[in-house]
This record gives sequence, structure tokens and C-alpha cells, in this order.
Amino acid sequence: MSVDINKIAKQFMEALPHARALGMRLRHMGEGMAEIEMDYDERFVGDPETGVIHGGAVSALMDTCCGAAAMSHPSSPGGTATIDLRIDYMRPATPGQKIRAHAECYHITRSVAFVRARAMDDDDDRPVATATGTFTVEGK
Repeated sequence: MSVDINKIAKQFMEALPHARALGMRLRHMGEGMAEIEMDYDERFVGDPETGVIHGGAVSALMDTCCGAAAMSHPSSPGGTATIDLRIDYMRPATPGQKIRAHAECYHITRSVAFVRARAMDDDDDRPVATATGTFTVEGK
């Protein structure tokens, strides 16, 4: 049975109201990897004095990206849910710049996927945040 990863990716993003509300766009999904980006939006600013995006928006971006990476792993038969997600905020995202999350599902068992990710803005030399997480793997 052939799996159309593009169709799955499109369905994945369309099924997530929070992803649409935050303006997330899927850039890549497949083979246990995903990349999702989100434009700067003043509605999601956490500190009006600095214009920095709220950490919750960054967290949602990273969680969504990690889930996409877990779903797209060749050994994953379908849906997923977050079991645990640890995010380390390295620095504030630069106001006015889009944020991109890149996630990799680096190990998978029959029931758990292990994923790591990083979020970057246009200052690609320093991450905004990094994450490690575990996600459910649905049975066949």
C-alpha cells in the first residue's frame, strides 16, 4: 500500500484549528522529519514593550512540528498525540521575523516516538528554542 505523504501532510495541517489560527505553514513532512513556519504576528506578542512573540506560540509551533515528524516516520502507521514535551527557550525570537521549527523523529517503538526539534528565526546561527519529546504511535 502506497502512502501519499503530501495528502497526509495537508490533512494534518487542515485538521488543527490552532495551527490555522497561528498561521502555521507546513514546509516539509516525510521520512520522520518535518518543518513548519509561522510569520510574525502582533496578535501573538507576549511582551508589548519588546514585541517578542509569546513562548506559548513558539511551544505550539514546536509541538505541532514534532507531531508531524512522528506521524511521517516510515514505521509510524498514523496519528499521534503528545506524551511529554520539554522546551528550552534559548533566546527571544527577533520581533518581525518568522519562526521556523524543524523536527526529527530519531527513534520509534511500537507505541512511542522520540522526537527532537529546534526553532529558528532569520538569525539562523542561534536557536530560539530546542525541544525533546515523546509521542504516541497508533497501532496498526
